[in-house]
Amino acid sequence: MIHFDNSYARLPDGFFTRTPPTPVDDAGLLALNEGLAKRLGLDADWLRGPDGLAMLAGNALPDGAEPIAMAYAGHQFGGFVPQLGDGRAVLLGEVVTPDGARFDLQLKGSGLTPFSRRGDGRAWLGPVLREYLVSEFMAAMGVPTTRSLAAVTTGETVLRESALPGAVLTRVASSHIRVGTFEYFAVRGDTEALKSLSDYVIARHYPQATGPLSLLDGVIARQAETIADWMALGFIHGVMNTDNMAVSGETIDYGPCAFMDVYHPDTVFSSIDQMGRYRWSEQPQIAVWNLAQLATCLIPLMGERDAAIEAATRSVHVFPALYQAAWLRRFAEKLGLGADAEHQQLIERLLTLMAQQKADFTRVFAGLSDGTARDEFALPAGFDEWAKDWQALGPDHAMMAQANPRRIPRNHRIEEVITTAIAGDLAPFQRLLAGVTHPREDRGEWDDLAQKPLPTEIVRRTFCGT
Repeated sequence: MIHFDNSYARLPDGFFTRTPPTPVDDAGLLALNEGLAKRLGLDADWLRGPDGLAMLAGNALPDGAEPIAMAYAGHQFGGFVPQLGDGRAVLLGEVVTPDGARFDLQLKGSGLTPFSRRGDGRAWLGPVLREYLVSEFMAAMGVPTTRSLAAVTTGETVLRESALPGAVLTRVASSHIRVGTFEYFAVRGDTEALKSLSDYVIARHYPQATGPLSLLDGVIARQAETIADWMALGFIHGVMNTDNMAVSGETIDYGPCAFMDVYHPDTVFSSIDQMGRYRWSEQPQIAVWNLAQLATCLIPLMGERDAAIEAATRSVHVFPALYQAAWLRRFAEKLGLGADAEHQQLIERLLTLMAQQKADFTRVFAGLSDGTARDEFALPAGFDEWAKDWQALGPDHAMMAQANPRRIPRNHRIEEVITTAIAGDLAPFQRLLAGVTHPREDRGEWDDLAQKPLPTEIVRRTFCGT
């Protein structure tokens, strides 16, 4: 029994199309997130059983589900597309948990929708496993994120560069409303729909907001914190289009995402990001750009136009200060220090050394606690000089242990588990999942998962999977 209360499906029809998932040939359970199922008030045994598996595959709809494909637009790599929408996902409905929290339950890879354009509406195994691993690691590190409830195989073949096994991911989010959702109605001049959407988002996510400007301020504040979280983990989203920025502040759409091994501020992995628009160092600036698009959408709801533009501009211009404060907190915690402005130079000195000597981002910060960080530098004299200044400040090692993961879902490890999963062996995936969902634990059995890649294992490009 799932307690659905589908508030988004009660909005006007222009917000979505009613679209059932397309059944698959032969569903098989790859992974089930029992902890998340419990949080949602769902019975894990039922989900593992034939009725639950049928729902997770899109072969059956539970009572109360109202499957829809959501409409949205988006700026993709700076170019505006007036209609995108859920081209390979169906929102089954909204689950209300025993404590009253509300979450979307969405099937990703569930077949064609009216928004599929030239796509096939399906997902293949690799991107499903990647999103499962990365989103659950992010959740374990306290980063606002969509979650992965389950992954299932379909018994079908998906054609990309080659024939690949199909899969469906069950994604959970506080909502799937994006900046691009607002853009969809703004470009059509539909002020009534914009007002309905704004009111809905305020009620669902920002109940303290007093109107569209206050809503904008809330979204800006949450995004500043989320982007700072990304930066502190060396995470590169890869496709920070406006249709991939959730107004809830959650990280959404793990396509060609990746974590840095060797630190360099201009690191980019996404195969479709040819100009490095979404490189690691540019993510805060892209967030400002995306938020400016949201502000533009909300201006018609703010009263007199000139005054509205001025007020919205002021709000967007607050982002850099909010982000910088959040960035300083995160990186100071990684060094076991308070977020004092005087510590910024120390942080930047370390990052400069890491870039110059091609040191591993995660291993340097994790190694500060156990004394192994020095080993990551080919010429350690510069680090030794830096470390004297750092140690003199009396770093808090418990703070560092909380802020710095020992293990991340490294790109080469993800590629390994995808390869073995295609061959039918899920044990490496399950082991990596266990390691990255307990990222701070010091356990010898997972030491190899913390190792940086050998030269022959380095992954330089990641792919979207669509």
